[in-house]
Amino acid sequence: MDLPDFGIPPRLARRMSMAEQHEYLRTKLMRRRTLVTAGAVAAGGLLTGCGGSGSAGASRGTTAPSPSASEVHGSFISPFGRHLAFGADPKTQMRVSWQVPLAVKKPYVRVGTRPDELGRRIEAEVRDLHTPGVTGVRSALEQYYLHAALDGLRPGTTYYYGVGHEGFDPASAARRATIATFRTAPAGPEKFVFTAFGDQGVSQAAAANDHVLLRRNPAFHLHAGDICYADTNGQGRKSDGYDPSYWDLFLKQNEPVARTVPWMVTTGNHDMEAWYSPDGYGGQLARWSLPRSGFDARTAPGVYSFTYGNVGFVALDANDVSYEIPANLGHTDGRQTKWLDGRLAELRADRSVDFVVVFFHHCAYSTSAHASDGGVREQWLPLFAKHQVDLVINGHNHVYERTDAIKQGTVGRAVPIGASTDPTRDGIVYVTAGGGGRDLYGFPTGVKESYEGHVTRHDAVPGFSWEKGQSAAKETVEWSRVRYRGFSLLSVEAVSGARPALRVSALAQSGERIDHFEVRRGA
Repeated sequence: MDLPDFGIPPRLARRMSMAEQHEYLRTKLMRRRTLVTAGAVAAGGLLTGCGGSGSAGASRGTTAPSPSASEVHGSFISPFGRHLAFGADPKTQMRVSWQVPLAVKKPYVRVGTRPDELGRRIEAEVRDLHTPGVTGVRSALEQYYLHAALDGLRPGTTYYYGVGHEGFDPASAARRATIATFRTAPAGPEKFVFTAFGDQGVSQAAAANDHVLLRRNPAFHLHAGDICYADTNGQGRKSDGYDPSYWDLFLKQNEPVARTVPWMVTTGNHDMEAWYSPDGYGGQLARWSLPRSGFDARTAPGVYSFTYGNVGFVALDANDVSYEIPANLGHTDGRQTKWLDGRLAELRADRSVDFVVVFFHHCAYSTSAHASDGGVREQWLPLFAKHQVDLVINGHNHVYERTDAIKQGTVGRAVPIGASTDPTRDGIVYVTAGGGGRDLYGFPTGVKESYEGHVTRHDAVPGFSWEKGQSAAKETVEWSRVRYRGFSLLSVEAVSGARPALRVSALAQSGERIDHFEVRRGA
């Protein structure tokens, strides 16, 4: 029996919002399920090998057949893909997440301040994710993500933890090697390092960047979206190529880092996975436990805020405002932007916060392939200026590019390599850190790279900005100060005390520095 193709034709998908595409596919999946059942009855039995049935989602009344928790003893099921994230208060809260290949009973986390004293046991939540099969493309897949909320921790303390379930006890002698550590934020401001990049995926280059990251000994890592690339097209369409098993590879790849370094992610265009929910974020809600800080995580899981030391951090979902890739344009009905205005005001009113860093996916200022997004500029840049944001970090373009300080849309002050800038006077520096591991991009024809040790003449360069209707407005820009076409990451040292500063460096995959500058307020 030949089953119908239930993808959306690309021409139709381009005219539909993410929510409309989700409903279209859901309806076709239900029709397919009816056809499969009818065909099975007509043949006198159930068909095999024809993929999954039912609609996709993290919560279902029925699921595709899979081994139950009672069929495979827990001792044969090993956890993998451990990844940490802060709760709303990094001083006292940590979220531990991981994956298991089959359903398990009574999952939990053991935690303590010594590896031989893991007496505290916290029950974990299971979020199972079902992806239906596509005939001739992929089989149905069940994935099991587990999450435990660790609250009431002591500030500035190293904790040991292990993840387990019935039949797999991390405190047993046979499992001691699985124990890992994390450290909570200090009670008061002190010097710390954080790292950042976007557009990672699964590759040797991505794994190599993880090793560079670990050598910086960061307190946490910011991931500016396009996390895994299970969705290969990144258009937020049902017709996008999609393989959910890439997430298994991604979480295994990053576990050596993310099991000890909190991995603070936000959502890019490749993270809209239209199989699970109208906004495409059902999969992300299953995989990550991120801070809840006043914005509804069910609407946009990549929108949150936290404070570490003397720096306030704000993560945003740029899919909500992107003119370039409009699948989720306006999906929060302006609520995210309103929340952003209020949150930036709160951080600026907090006397313990010296600096505010904002990170999201689509670029406000870049000259590489995706260029600049006019929706980001229109919706958010006035708020960044109003509240004097100190640093903005983006991904999307798979390069490293850094601007001068930008004020009212033009160069407020030149910031050559090694210089210092004051956001209260000069404007804001924007960094594109998209060299996390995915295939690299370039710069416009004739535009040369310019980075530390390889500085070229600073000239105006061509670029463009995406406008409403996915039109491109050409522009000639003078703000593109540093350009590097290679895998890289950002490393920022935050200094508190009498002369607080953000000491920003960019590192190539070799560990060689390709850029550095300093941010000081009221300097």
